[in-house]
Amino acid sequence: MAGQRSRREWGWHPLTDEFARRVVADARVRPGELVLDLGAGTGALTRPLVDAGARVLAVELHSGRARRLRERFADDDVRVLEIDLADLRLPRRPFRVVASPPYGITTALVRALTVRGSALRRADLVVQRQAARRLAERYARTPRWSVTAWRPLPRRAFRPPPRVDSCLLTVRRG
Repeated sequence: MAGQRSRREWGWHPLTDEFARRVVADARVRPGELVLDLGAGTGALTRPLVDAGARVLAVELHSGRARRLRERFADDDVRVLEIDLADLRLPRRPFRVVASPPYGITTALVRALTVRGSALRRADLVVQRQAARRLAERYARTPRWSVTAWRPLPRRAFRPPPRVDSCLLTVRRG
């Protein structure tokens, strides 16, 4: 359609349902935990987080996707914030993150999540593999945080597939 951009042009590559369920299962989310889904899109990770019993804060800047999230999860324990991740104030109480954020903000996001005084307990982030390796090396010398790049995600884990390799990056208190 004229004037509309494709998902690939947006840089938006949502996880397939199968791989979203795997990511949430690997994160071992427990019922009642506060979990932030950053860059929630239309809820690929939000649905399995709700199914796991999490209280979800879904953050999505795109107004159409945020509206769809509100409609899709109106009856669930999901709060949708339509804001830029750069403007997000993190919770002061303990929280988790399970997200597939825009790849371009990976380093800034991990830095914000691990700032002194953060109440983050664990983050499981779908990120570009190269960025994950770089962050794991950088945080290897930081005793407060353990950062591990581990589960590779094939390009077929996304619709449409990205042009780069991806993996799961886990950030835990050290």
